Amino acid sequence: MHCCTSSSTFYSNFQQFNNMLLSLFQYFSYVSANTMAQTQTLVHKPITHKDRFPFSLLSFLRRLIYSRNVDGGSRTEEEEKVYRWLYTLAQSDKDLVFEYVRSTERGLSFKEADRRVRENGPNVPLEYSFPSWWHLLWNALFHPFNIILVVLSALSFITSDNPNGFIMLILVFISVTLRFCQEHSSSKAAMKLSEFVKCPIKVQRCAGRVVQKELIVQVDHRDVVPGDIVIFEPGDLFPGDVRLLSSKQLVVSQASLTGESWPTNKIADIRENYSTPLLDLKNICFMGTNVVSGTGTGLVISTRSNTYMSTMFSKVGKKKPPDDFEMGLKWIFYLLISVMLVVVTIMFVIDYITSKDLSKSVLFAISVASALNPQMLPLIVNTCLAKGALAMAKDRCIVKSSTSIREMGSMDILCIDKTGTLTMNHAIMVNHLDCKGLPQEKVLRFAFLNSYFKSDQKYPLDDAILAYVYSNGFRFQPSKWRKIDEIPFDFIRRRVSVIIETQETHSQFSGRFIVTKGALLEVMRICSFIENFDEDEISILSPDDYQRILNLSEDLSNEGLRVIGVAIRKLEVEQTCESSNGINRDEEDIERDMIFLGLITFFDPPKDSAKQALWRLAEKGVKAKVLTGDSLSLTTRVCKEVGIGTTHVITGPELEQLDQETFHETVQRATVLARLTPIQKLRVVQSLQTIGNHVVGFLGDGVNDSLALDTAHVSISVDSGVAIAKDMADIILLEKDLNVLVAGVEHGRLTFGNTMKYVKMSVIANLGSVISLLIAMLFFKYEPLTSGQLLTQNFIYSVGQIAIPWDKMDEEYLKTPQKWSEKGLPMFILWNGPVCTLFDVASLLFLWFYYKAFSDEKFFHSAWFVEGLLMQTLIIHLIRTEKIPFIQDIASWPVICSTLVVSTIGIAFPFTPIGKVMEFTLLPHSYYGFLVVLFVGYFTVGQVVKRLYILVYNRWL
Repeated sequence: MHCCTSSSTFYSNFQQFNNMLLSLFQYFSYVSANTMAQTQTLVHKPITHKDRFPFSLLSFLRRLIYSRNVDGGSRTEEEEKVYRWLYTLAQSDKDLVFEYVRSTERGLSFKEADRRVRENGPNVPLEYSFPSWWHLLWNALFHPFNIILVVLSALSFITSDNPNGFIMLILVFISVTLRFCQEHSSSKAAMKLSEFVKCPIKVQRCAGRVVQKELIVQVDHRDVVPGDIVIFEPGDLFPGDVRLLSSKQLVVSQASLTGESWPTNKIADIRENYSTPLLDLKNICFMGTNVVSGTGTGLVISTRSNTYMSTMFSKVGKKKPPDDFEMGLKWIFYLLISVMLVVVTIMFVIDYITSKDLSKSVLFAISVASALNPQMLPLIVNTCLAKGALAMAKDRCIVKSSTSIREMGSMDILCIDKTGTLTMNHAIMVNHLDCKGLPQEKVLRFAFLNSYFKSDQKYPLDDAILAYVYSNGFRFQPSKWRKIDEIPFDFIRRRVSVIIETQETHSQFSGRFIVTKGALLEVMRICSFIENFDEDEISILSPDDYQRILNLSEDLSNEGLRVIGVAIRKLEVEQTCESSNGINRDEEDIERDMIFLGLITFFDPPKDSAKQALWRLAEKGVKAKVLTGDSLSLTTRVCKEVGIGTTHVITGPELEQLDQETFHETVQRATVLARLTPIQKLRVVQSLQTIGNHVVGFLGDGVNDSLALDTAHVSISVDSGVAIAKDMADIILLEKDLNVLVAGVEHGRLTFGNTMKYVKMSVIANLGSVISLLIAMLFFKYEPLTSGQLLTQNFIYSVGQIAIPWDKMDEEYLKTPQKWSEKGLPMFILWNGPVCTLFDVASLLFLWFYYKAFSDEKFFHSAWFVEGLLMQTLIIHLIRTEKIPFIQDIASWPVICSTLVVSTIGIAFPFTPIGKVMEFTLLPHSYYGFLVVLFVGYFTVGQVVKRLYILVYNRWL
């Protein structure tokens, strides 16, 4: 910096220095101590696991207590830091930006860059450590019912009951293997994020001990550090967040962040303000975005986990919201453990006092505990899920996470993106209008000729124009025209021109023309005249005409239409885009003083199946919300076409301004949310889950959808989606058809219903059976069943329940979302458990008073074995439906056959040689007659209780 002696220059420098101090003060006020600790780079190093260790317990307790809190529209501390850093540099002069990151206009030296890489680590967007295989295996093993089975298995081996021990270990092995494989396959999805910055980067570095020179070198993206000056051109990826230093017609695609395919212009010589949405900042380019056209240089201001992209995806790989079903299973676990500790202890004490045989009493206690535990629960649950996955595979769905099938049955809100899901994802032409909004054939004629003769690259809009002309019977006779030259489309001009001529001397179109079509503003920029079709004259394009066209374009855009402009100019015969010696002339010499003809409008139509599918989902109680990065006007039109309400709509920038309470209220109410960033999509989903207590599904196929996919209860993508979206998804659709989701919802509810049948039936049957055993033991002062008989009864009954996943559900059950109710199971047990115990006691009294069985242990064991097995087998038919079993509704054939086989085995068992070995005796025919009366009474009373329960709680399963 050189000194200036003039007072004006001195004053100017003083003011600049003063402004610099003020800006530095503002910056340091928000980063405070964090940046003071690292003044060499002014880049915030993320806290490592080692740094967090002393506070891990406190953090865990805080998460435990506030696990249901959601920040709503507010940002986290890390996000706020990144936002303020980017806004600060977007508002600052270039000289001040260099000061912030401690760099120079020549760039960093090689030595300084190496030092920063060693200090901060490689430029990786996410510092995500994946759980080891043994950690996943431990989590899969550490499941409540697995613990019970392992403990009981160990006790069985200790007491030499090896068959029962092996059976329980096999069940544990199946459950652990399925869960481990599922979690291991989905734990590495975050690695895909690194693909978005893998690219060699051109960097300006300075070298030399005495005289430093600037050198352009190519480095790996991992070696880029804050303070580097990067040089970029079409196709390059930005290796970090970049403040532009220079730009020449720079166009950048931010589709990886916003989901919008249309690129955005970036300008270096501009100073932004806080009112501009972050992703709309013109002088900031973000990590993971890429250059479409143009060139420029930029100063890297953030890398690694300090970038906007890393802040967005920092939540990738975290756990999803708690599964209500899993939480319910834990409640059952605690219930059974409590009952087990009380009842089994009492029965052990009574048996030991009576028999004085410790080993026999221990074995009997283990048998009772085994009977109390729903041993087949992991197998039944996984079988139900596997059957649902196979059924969905037939509907062209790949199920990656089987538990998502059950969640799909509980889903009551489906968040979907617009493009390709509700729409066909290709444009159709709607109309051809003049500047007053009236259809004009001449506008269509020249738009058609432009699309017909352009050869550089056919775009979807060209196909839409050609299809419109051919399908509507227009005969523009392109064979009578000859192409002379072409100026291809690029993202700087955003228009395409062709030079054509015809020899038709008697036609009004005879001669040589340049025909241009493209972005409306770019076409109007080269127009000096306008054709007034109603007056059949060409006039100068006035400011009034210009404004009228813009207003017309805005009205059409508000209707959800895409608009392009069409212009022409008649040329002299010798005028082309290429000179006689083959050297290209300046395009501006040709594309100038053109006549504006009119507008061509396009629309991405909704799918024919979308409206029907959304209606079918609504019938099943699933509400649709559209979460998209597209414009509100276009999204609103599509939603109207497919029947989604548009009374409550909002955009991402508007959400950003809301306080937390208003944010949640707005999200619950809104059906259309447009111009959302990935973080906003995430927060919308979290708000619906926690504050609204909804089970949320999310359908998306882009990088910008990955955050929402990662946190949704049911994450759905399509086979054509990007790699990270498919990795995050639980379900992948092989067709972009919402009707597939309707079938998935039905499969999910069927899976959930059959699972709940077993859960409720097994808990009631097992609790009722054990309580009945306790009562019988108090009556008879000896074991109602020996340990071998009890384990055999339990095994036969458990095997018979394997058919439950193949059962059907009531049609009424499939019409509404089904969720686990926190109070549902306890109340269900309190209402229905005593019914089972009541009729067991009735059987006990009949045996006591009618057969005097208290003096004949073998007879009582035989009678109690048959009655208990039949009671546990037949209870499924009472539980499985709201209707009257065997009269209004009959179970599926697999369940019926299973019931018949198990019942036959139970009745015939005392007559078999195995029964004699187990010390069973033959039962009189009168006892079987009594059982018929007993079970008719049981189903009658059980049905009355069922109707009362439904009347009170308005649900059954």
